Amino acid sequence: VDCPSVQHGPDGGFHGSSLCPSYNVLFQLLEENILTFVKNELKKIQKVVRSDYPGCLEKEDEEVLDDEQRRFREAFVKISVHFLRRMKQEELADCLQSRLLPADCQRELKSNLQKKFQCVFEGIAKAGNPTLLNEIYTELYITEGGTAEVNQEHEVRQIETASRRPARPETTIRREDLFEASAGEEEPIRTVMTKGVAGIGKTVLTQKFTLDWAEDKDH
Repeated sequence: VDCPSVQHGPDGGFHGSSLCPSYNVLFQLLEENILTFVKNELKKIQKVVRSDYPGCLEKEDEEVLDDEQRRFREAFVKISVHFLRRMKQEELADCLQSRLLPADCQRELKSNLQKKFQCVFEGIAKAGNPTLLNEIYTELYITEGGTAEVNQEHEVRQIETASRRPARPETTIRREDLFEASAGEEEPIRTVMTKGVAGIGKTVLTQKFTLDWAEDKDH
């Protein structure tokens, strides 16, 4: 808007009388939009900090937010935490920060992992043609068991040894169940080591597992 009469006051603000009508209307609308946003977000925050409310915003509300809206919400939460600390409400600020900001961090992590693992490169890494992993992934035959030690033997020798090894019962496991606790186990599995000959697909398996989590498909 072309309004050369706008002047700054001594306090850095605008002189109301010097603002042209279009600016006055614009800033009035801006104020109304900001106040509406603040009131709506404060209502959601109040629900979060109540003891009888689960530590998250309504799931159905979260699902319709795009990345830009999530960034707005995260910024508002940080501003709210800042003002609560200025008001000496440390306990409430800590509660809000612990319940809301970790969820935002997880969303950002998932977004970054999606970008990193959604494509594989055919041919030389980073020089071949990128292909969507979900379009080419083939399920591997995974068996459970073995030792957790690192095998220093050359992979060619491993193939020879495996070919001479007598057949024995194997327990197959689905990719989705890699971190599921075995029968009788109480502690959750946090670390899984994959073993297999070169080129069998171990790296792509871990990439697919990570991508499924990042896309909220599994795990």
